[in-house]
Amino acid sequence: MPDSPVYSIGALVRMLSVPAATLRTWEDRYGVVVPERSPGGQRLYSRLQVEQLRFVRDRLSDGMAASDAYRVLEGRIASGVPLEQARIPDGDGLLVMLAEQDPFAADFSDYFLRTEGYGVTVVSTVEQALAEAVREVPDLVLIDLLISEAQGLRLCGQLKQQFDLPVLAISTLDLRDEALEAGAAVFLSKPLEPLRLVSVVRDLLGQSAYLRSGAALERSP
Repeated sequence: MPDSPVYSIGALVRMLSVPAATLRTWEDRYGVVVPERSPGGQRLYSRLQVEQLRFVRDRLSDGMAASDAYRVLEGRIASGVPLEQARIPDGDGLLVMLAEQDPFAADFSDYFLRTEGYGVTVVSTVEQALAEAVREVPDLVLIDLLISEAQGLRLCGQLKQQFDLPVLAISTLDLRDEALEAGAAVFLSKPLEPLRLVSVVRDLLGQSAYLRSGAALERSP
């Protein structure tokens, strides 16, 4: 699975419990984990970079200074020593809403998420998605941006603003920048690759093998 940059800085804030200002300061000061920039100026992190920042965060939790944590990280990168990985848990009953107008694509995603232990609610219109979110707020929403005659961007913004939910936007069109601007945490192109879909959902819900650990201690850079 290619390690392409898909995670917004907002996604990292939620996943790592590290403020955006701190992530930007670390980037400027140490220059070790430098995300890609989209044409619109959005920072986009790869999964490997998320793992590296999680490593730094955990070293801070252990009482290490940020400068020392980055020195250790640089050493591991240079030597090829792998970073620690945790056990991958199941979905623990967390609820994912699929806002997908294509019934075959919905069945595909539904199957793979349920096999990981997630509860899944499937809706096919913007109106159904908003009504279902009011009835039972999901833990994450996956939105096909072409839903309801391409109203997915509007749905991203509404759900993010009203419920502050992590949003995974998907589309056959190249709408990455528009999705991130609308409030999506991650954008993936269709057709979806099952392992990529499941790993991104785990990450956004704080259950990734790379990201699961104790609570981070907020420290000065």
